Amino acid sequence: MFTVRVEHVVDSYDAWKSMFDADPLDRRGSGAKSYRVMRPVDDKGAVMIDLDFDTRAQADAMVAALHRLWEGPAAEMLVDPKAQVAEIVEAAVV
Repeated sequence: MFTVRVEHVVDSYDAWKSMFDADPLDRRGSGAKSYRVMRPVDDKGAVMIDLDFDTRAQADAMVAALHRLWEGPAAEMLVDPKAQVAEIVEAAVV
């Protein structure tokens, strides 16, 4: 499994969440199996998202789509957006 880890700072979490919930990149249609939205407890302006995919190609395509989104509709609400693909090599429930 592959995870796209996204990190950025937002001016307004509520405005960002509204855009995220509108799903402009069609997460399910893009192959995402699940996602997690996280906020650091000491920095409520920062947002981290993990999107899980079965294949590297799907994850890479999502990163490319994110870059297009960041250059367009999301450009004014995000600060320093980043995304990278990671392969899950081990997971456990403890």
